Amino acid sequence: MKRLIVNADDFGLHHEVNKAIIKGYQTGCLRSTSLMPTGAAVEEACELARENPELGVGIHLTLVAERPLLPLDKVSTLVGSDGNFFRDHVEFIKNFVLGKIDKAQIYAECEAQISNAVSCGLNITHIDSHQHLHTLPGITDMCMELARKYNIDKMRFPGENCLFTGGYPTQAFRMVAKCGLTMCSHLARRKGKCYNMHMPDCFFGMLAGGNMQEKYFLNILRSLPEGVSEIMVHPGADNHELDKCYDWQYHWEDELASVTSPKVMEYIRNNDIKLISFKELLNE
Repeated sequence: MKRLIVNADDFGLHHEVNKAIIKGYQTGCLRSTSLMPTGAAVEEACELARENPELGVGIHLTLVAERPLLPLDKVSTLVGSDGNFFRDHVEFIKNFVLGKIDKAQIYAECEAQISNAVSCGLNITHIDSHQHLHTLPGITDMCMELARKYNIDKMRFPGENCLFTGGYPTQAFRMVAKCGLTMCSHLARRKGKCYNMHMPDCFFGMLAGGNMQEKYFLNILRSLPEGVSEIMVHPGADNHELDKCYDWQYHWEDELASVTSPKVMEYIRNNDIKLISFKELLNE
């Protein structure tokens, strides 16, 4: 049987992201989302989650591109001179590999983010992370220790098949980056077994991340194997407003159109694909 988790990242990032995620849940195929505790609209997101209790909500641990929850003196090795996290995963990994980042500060900030979400009354379904840093060797164990501490037993496995493109036009460097992430993800899955952590069997959305148009979404649906798969999406309700805040070159509205597409919903219905969230992921 094919079971599918369509998970929207960055819940709490911005009002227009929150609006899109709820629309995708109420009228489309979204059944799961990942809360960004550092986001500017996180309080609104928590309220919306409480109003939509069947929407699965995980934690989108964030160590780049945002501002930490902890005071700056507690995360001094994680931030730049402006008090924000490093710009992206490349800068973070460079500093991490060079030993310039205090792992205890990573643990403390991640725990603060999980604790913050739990204190809002949310039943956290799973853990994932902004730019997939939870799969980085040396960080995976910390995330799993925290998951165990907060009774979370499910985690994203962002290991998209290295040969899969789904028809998405891509450049060689992105394929190489995807394969590197896939390798780290398989290492994380092996560690996860030691923590009784449960993950979907397959993952899609790395190559098309930020540009998950309807045609690519349908290509993924046609390629779904038996078992549990996750498709990662990043919907937004207003490109103009979001592009003013973030230079990620995401096609926010296209992604919202994909998860609410009548063609997508029809394909899911006609091909006996069961939509679930991480909370329905069987403990196999």
